[in-house]
Amino acid sequence: MKDRIDKLVDELNDHSYRYYVLSKPIISDAEYDRLLRELEKLEKETGYIRVDSPTVRVGAPPAEEFKQVTHRTPMLSLSNALDEEELREFLKEKASFWSIELKFDGVAVSLLYEDGIFARGATRGDGLIGEDITNNLKTIPSIPLKLRKQSSKILEVRGEVLFLKDDFIDLNQQRREEGELEFANPRNAASGTLRQLDSSITASRTLTFFAYGTPDKVKDTHSESLEFLSDCGFKLSPYRKVVSKKEEVIDSYKEALKMRESLPFEVDGLVIKIDKLSEQEYLGERARTPRWAVAAKFPPVEATTKIESITLQVGRTGAITPVAELTPVNVAGVVVSRATLHNREEIARKDIRVGDYVIVRRQGDVIPAVVSVILERREPSLNVYKFPETCPLCGSKLIFEEILTRCPNQNCKGRLVQKITHFASRKAADIEGLGDSTAELLVESGLVKSIPDLFKLTKDDLLKLPRFAEKSASNLIERIQERKSLPLNRLIFGLGIRHVGEKIAKVLVVHFGDKLGEATLEELSSIDEIGPEIAHSVVNYFKEEGGILRELASLGVKGELPKVKEGILSGKSFVLTGSLSSMSRDVAKDKIESLGGKVLSSVSKKTDFVVAGEEAGSKLKKAQELGVAVISETQFLGLISGG
Repeated sequence: MKDRIDKLVDELNDHSYRYYVLSKPIISDAEYDRLLRELEKLEKETGYIRVDSPTVRVGAPPAEEFKQVTHRTPMLSLSNALDEEELREFLKEKASFWSIELKFDGVAVSLLYEDGIFARGATRGDGLIGEDITNNLKTIPSIPLKLRKQSSKILEVRGEVLFLKDDFIDLNQQRREEGELEFANPRNAASGTLRQLDSSITASRTLTFFAYGTPDKVKDTHSESLEFLSDCGFKLSPYRKVVSKKEEVIDSYKEALKMRESLPFEVDGLVIKIDKLSEQEYLGERARTPRWAVAAKFPPVEATTKIESITLQVGRTGAITPVAELTPVNVAGVVVSRATLHNREEIARKDIRVGDYVIVRRQGDVIPAVVSVILERREPSLNVYKFPETCPLCGSKLIFEEILTRCPNQNCKGRLVQKITHFASRKAADIEGLGDSTAELLVESGLVKSIPDLFKLTKDDLLKLPRFAEKSASNLIERIQERKSLPLNRLIFGLGIRHVGEKIAKVLVVHFGDKLGEATLEELSSIDEIGPEIAHSVVNYFKEEGGILRELASLGVKGELPKVKEGILSGKSFVLTGSLSSMSRDVAKDKIESLGGKVLSSVSKKTDFVVAGEEAGSKLKKAQELGVAVISETQFLGLISGG
């Protein structure tokens, strides 16, 4: 038994490291829970508990890239109830009322407010020490920078950062189009996004925050504390109840399980807490979990099927994505026949082979993924999968870049088809009728070798192709010609510049208009929402493909510039530094932009004004060195009011 305990501890610690530090888990939550439950049972039977056992600690050490933060009070994990019997066991604890809410499947964080102002945010980490991710959390719109209600000098708010399902789908669609690896599920995506050192990347992704409590005593019950947080401006679980009977708790679990798939975000159970704080204090805590709360877990959404083959998809940047072709299987009401394998490292790590029986899970109720191989059912004759060395579409020798694999051929038909499809997509040029199959037909025929070629097509060209008749050919040509005039930000987005999604395209157009191709690295980097990675990507794109806009213009395709806001600050640029007493910096930024001005993130000779609030930092010093005009908050208020 001791050997088995040692093996379980080592294995679980490795999985914790991959999940909490690397954000790259290789097993499902259900499989981890099963191993942990086995370890707890063996430790109880033998009394042998290693000092590094996951049962004596809350989580895993934080990553080293961020500054460490010691939590004011430990962020404990919850014990799990995996079935009705275990839930009833928890309900034996004496309680006047139970508070019930959804268990979000995201990333737990702690927010610290000082005098009502958001001062610091941190990850849960190991429960005692987390990572300081304040700048990343500030980019999330659902986290108030100033509380709408305040009761004490210090308030700590705890909650979950996550992706809504639709936002997650959009993010992976964008990553596919940009040749990036897709995220396996919304939780991994949220974790990876919060751990970006460049906060502009976090800002470019749509995260949501839900508050689930505070360790500070602001009310006498947990449910009242939640209502207080709601008054402060926080989003709460849309499904919340306070009940007095045990059967009502059981009924609530069954009710929530039925509504699971209809929710706009991923949940993996319910959290049941004893509502009165005095009763919580009386029960106290175990070494790693409170006695007054439990996570009633939902069953995992998984099924078993067979891998028939592995195919390779080629993205528009040349990124190669391996896909498992499966024997069709019903997973939570959806027939699944394909599942992404992400990259060659994933295949090797899980030792996935053609012919294997595997467990497939609808990750995040959205993307099917292969969780693990059922080794007991593996045929001895199955060979280790060897990743191809050449592109399946053009035959070019593939380039292996760490975990990414790319086709280097700029003229690869697979890449071109994806470029055309992206340009014609709804959020770009929105050319109805120009989907994957039509794009493939146009590329295969040789009629389209670049995006501008679309606008050279004639009805006669299309009539030479299969599947096109007089009406369908006329309709497509008409739709293409109609798109010669479209908003410039959609045209820029449609070009498929790496890291430039919908939001960033709008930012670029607002700042540079049709002169984007001439923007320098310094000018791009001075914009709040543009980090170094995005800035380099834009500069490199126009170095290599700058002629595409000129060619489109010669064909009559010109993006429409957004209407410039005219106001008393038109043409003026501002940098904000320090804290303002009359408004938050976000409000100040909105005021400036509403009056036609621009807000930059760094000071340069081109900056018109630096607004210096209390405790102004290095930007004030740089402004003084460069001779840039520095104005006080009082002067700024006079300026925006027309003074």
